Amino acid sequence: MSLNLEQYVSEFSAQNINGEHLLQLDGSKLKALGMTSSQDRAIIKRKLKEMKASLEKARKAQEKMEKQREKLRKKEQEQLQRRAKKTDKCSSDATEGTNEQ
Repeated sequence: MSLNLEQYVSEFSAQNINGEHLLQLDGSKLKALGMTSSQDRAIIKRKLKEMKASLEKARKAQEKMEKQREKLRKKEQEQLQRRAKKTDKCSSDATEGTNEQ
C-alpha cells in the first residue's frame, strides 16, 4: 500500500503471501499473482531488492555483535581462570609457609 499498489492486496492476501513468501517472489511469480503491469513489477522487485539488502545488513550486524559477545565471554573466562590460578598459588604458598614453621 505504501507503494500505491493496493490493487494487488486482495490477491496477495488470497494467496497467503506473507513477508517470507514476498522475499522469494520474482517477475514471473508476480505476473502469476495478477501483476500485469511491468512498471508495478519493477517497483516491487526494486523494493524487494532493498529489503533483502537491509535484511542482509541486519544479519551481518547481528553476527558481528554475537562474535563480539563471544570474544568478551572468552576474555572474561580467561581472566577468571587466571584469578583462580593466582588464588590457588597464594593458598598453596601460604600452606607451605605454615608447614615449614
